[in-house]
Amino acid sequence: MATQDGDDGAVMDTETEAKPTEAEAFGETVEKADAESTSLTDAGNATTQDSSISNGDDADDKQETVDLKIIWSKNKYDLKIPVDSTGAKLKERIHALTGLPPAMQKVMYKGLLSEDKTLRDIKVTNGAKIMVVGSTINDVLAVNTPKEVVQQEVKAEENKKEPLCRQKQHRKVLDKGKPEDIMPAIKGAKERLPTVPLSGMFNKSGGKVRLTFKLEQDQLWIGTKERTEKVPMGSIKNVVSEPIEGHDDYHMMAFQLGPTEASQYWVYWVPAQFVDAIKDTVLGKWQYF
Repeated sequence: MATQDGDDGAVMDTETEAKPTEAEAFGETVEKADAESTSLTDAGNATTQDSSISNGDDADDKQETVDLKIIWSKNKYDLKIPVDSTGAKLKERIHALTGLPPAMQKVMYKGLLSEDKTLRDIKVTNGAKIMVVGSTINDVLAVNTPKEVVQQEVKAEENKKEPLCRQKQHRKVLDKGKPEDIMPAIKGAKERLPTVPLSGMFNKSGGKVRLTFKLEQDQLWIGTKERTEKVPMGSIKNVVSEPIEGHDDYHMMAFQLGPTEASQYWVYWVPAQFVDAIKDTVLGKWQYF
């Protein structure tokens, strides 16, 4: 029995010693698996890191860049661009910011920017202000398209205006009546300028005035009782006239002697048959010699 018990104990000891060996083997397997997992994780992290670098959204981050202030049409834009970009590339970026096509851009930095040179070549620095001049296609169309419409509106507005002869500033002269020594008028006729001065008319102050056309000197002489003013015809900006109500055979006429209508010299009771000849001669359409 003692021998059997001893054998049993030996067997038990053997089994006891065998179990730790299996545990150790299991432990080694777990450690190996952990090591492989750690290795895969590290590799995955490395892959992710490499991927984040290679798939960067802003390629400019890899290059030396400059920060610019783009100024166009009273608007300001911030732009970051590689310093080795050409002027043509800058125009493309400006197009993306403003909608202004490159072909319609004038880009200036210390003068007109060359499309072939780089920003480094022309020594553009951080914070530099780039001036852009140009209009979008829509802006051009907006300016040009309604021109005829505007002219029509202006003409319609003029038609709505009160006739000149009814305006207070002219009425006070016209109310004096037709001068007694005025030259005869012929309604609906067109005649050349007479060889003698046009006389017997009134000016804005109600005084008598005569007009002498010195064609050989290219001058219009405006004579009053006090003095005669010799005006070069080339300096007269415009000539306007309007028939006098109730006396359509006579006109009131203004010679614009300066850049604005405030410089108009008014003459009243101009015979209608000479109106076209006066306008054409003064404004240079033709001259009578």
